[in-house]
Amino acid sequence: MPAPSQLPTDRFSHPDFARFDFAKHNAEQSTLWADFNAGRPTARIPVILGTNTRFFMFNEGANPGRIDFRSYTEDPDLMFDAQLQFQRWSKFNLLQDAELGLPEKWAVSVDFQNYYEAGWLGCGLHYFDGQVPDTLADFSDVPERIMENGIPDPFGGLGAKGLEYWEHFKARAASETFLGRPIEVAVPFLGTDGPMTVACNLFGADFVCETMAADPDRLHALLDFLTEAAILRMTAWRKAGGLPVPQKDFGFADDSVALISTPMYREHVMPHHRRLCDALAGSSTTPRSIHLCGDSTRHFETLVEELNIKNFDTGFPVDFGAMRKKLGPEVRLQGGPHVEFLMRATPGEVRDEVRRIFKSGVLEGGRFLLREGNNLAPHTPLANTEAMYHAGCESALILSASR
Repeated sequence: MPAPSQLPTDRFSHPDFARFDFAKHNAEQSTLWADFNAGRPTARIPVILGTNTRFFMFNEGANPGRIDFRSYTEDPDLMFDAQLQFQRWSKFNLLQDAELGLPEKWAVSVDFQNYYEAGWLGCGLHYFDGQVPDTLADFSDVPERIMENGIPDPFGGLGAKGLEYWEHFKARAASETFLGRPIEVAVPFLGTDGPMTVACNLFGADFVCETMAADPDRLHALLDFLTEAAILRMTAWRKAGGLPVPQKDFGFADDSVALISTPMYREHVMPHHRRLCDALAGSSTTPRSIHLCGDSTRHFETLVEELNIKNFDTGFPVDFGAMRKKLGPEVRLQGGPHVEFLMRATPGEVRDEVRRIFKSGVLEGGRFLLREGNNLAPHTPLANTEAMYHAGCESALILSASR
């Protein structure tokens, strides 16, 4: 990793930002989040940026050494060091309602992207130029092959590699600091992309959708297996990390439900979502959260009524005003300008789009979180993310007028 003196110039060190007050920003955002999460009225809504390794890997400012995904994935020390480098760049370049500047502590994790579930279940990993690593539908020939040997050992296969990396990360974090600050290591393998999405990864989306219509019992058996596997894996890793089961704030995803109607969702996928929630969130009165890219908003009312989902992280296209009107002021919604627009628009156009979203009525109740929709694209101009942030701060005017 480059020494601190060799790292690229930070945006907040530029003369235009030389007076940026990190301490003041961090105190303000801490209070903002405390009030927002407690459901108390806030002066304005929070504004964040969703980023992952892809954003940093293909951003020359954040990745001056041109680290590639293959090297990053196969070398635990490089993965550890790169995450610290990327976080440092983020905290001095991306204006948002998060801790900026040198943090109290850094956070690293075993980063197997969105391929970790399919990889753990037996799919091979592939590297693609200019893209994130991924798996292919290796069980598309005979999907039932996935069940022949039962549910894999949570700490076997890719899980074994994850365990090796996790232990290595913890050993390094115990003996090192970065820029004088301690390092914290997260427990890996705690999430799920959802049974339908994982099924599409393993068997192909055509098979999943066609079988749902033509042979639902066959698909149910496969989804049941994948749901049970996810529950056992997440439970085992939570226990290994000393985390409680069930957990207080369970959230999951299942982007592929955008492919089906709400009646089909209710019949074929919702029972598996209910099993996930019952096993990992405990009481049916415990609020849950879900991430859904694409246009899945037709399912949102069902998710609220049937699964007590109270926090939606959205993608695009999304009609925020219609969602707020249907779901009411108590449900938290997250979203904003879609990533392609945010990458190619002018700062003025970004500000106009944020204002349009605010005028839709989505701010009613104050439970809205402005972010890109969804996952910031590499090469997005920082002038555009800053325009979104500053326009987001204008929510104070609308919120104060509505009280």
